[in-house]
Amino acid sequence: MGSHPHTPPLPAPTTPAGQEGLAALLARPDRAVIALDFDGTLADIVPDPEQARAHPGAVEALAALAPKVASIAVITGRPAGVAVRHGGFAGVAGLDHLVVLGHYGAERWDAVSGTVRAPAPHPGVAAVRAELPGVLDRFDSWHGTWIEEKGQALAVHTRRAADPQAAFEALRGPLGELAARHGLIVEPGRLVLELRPSGMDKGVALTQYVHETGAESVLYAGDDLGDLAAYAAVEKLRTEGPDGTPGLLVCSGAEVPELAERADLSLPGPGAVVEFLQSLARQLAANSG
Repeated sequence: MGSHPHTPPLPAPTTPAGQEGLAALLARPDRAVIALDFDGTLADIVPDPEQARAHPGAVEALAALAPKVASIAVITGRPAGVAVRHGGFAGVAGLDHLVVLGHYGAERWDAVSGTVRAPAPHPGVAAVRAELPGVLDRFDSWHGTWIEEKGQALAVHTRRAADPQAAFEALRGPLGELAARHGLIVEPGRLVLELRPSGMDKGVALTQYVHETGAESVLYAGDDLGDLAAYAAVEKLRTEGPDGTPGLLVCSGAEVPELAERADLSLPGPGAVVEFLQSLARQLAANSG
């Protein structure tokens, strides 16, 4: 791999599968899909998710990279429109090849049209919305928990509680029972419990999108338990068909050991992810120059 004089070398994946994935992406970038989680990967984790914004340089890096690859997909548990707004993705030159798959793929925003396609909400979400405050009131010793409204789902955050981890553990059972009563599941994350319909996960969304685009390689970057399904999807794609679809799994941060242990490349957090995307864009520009 030749290098641009101002480009730091791309960090090397530590696994043979990851090295193969990166090599395939560099060899045929126009057949590659770059898929990225939002919170904790493109944006730093903050106490109030409404204040989360894409890391400085992220949009610029994506705009430099997008014209060189088949597509960039941001796959998030957030509503697609919220991720677009917090990411600053709308109306950016160079980002025509960007899609945001929100609510784990249940919603979709395309940069080309600038519109969101979304299904009707699951009826269980409205029932849980009505009952959730009463459930949390029974745990008033864990004050500081709060509910994030996500349209197709609801999330209970414990990050602001006096003892965030204890609050998280205490609520898992009661919220699991509440979700099950209304046909929903609970997805645990970093000090957050999300109540949402089953069948929506990042693995399903990623697999469908890779097949839709006909991608011949895929990179996925994430940071939390919800990204495990996408990791599993990439691992499966590698084995499908006569040759499989080479893939590179990137982990942002080290807070979730289950993810870090399966990654081909671990980066310290969103700042390093953005630097990696910038280096990748420069490498592809140098290769085509």
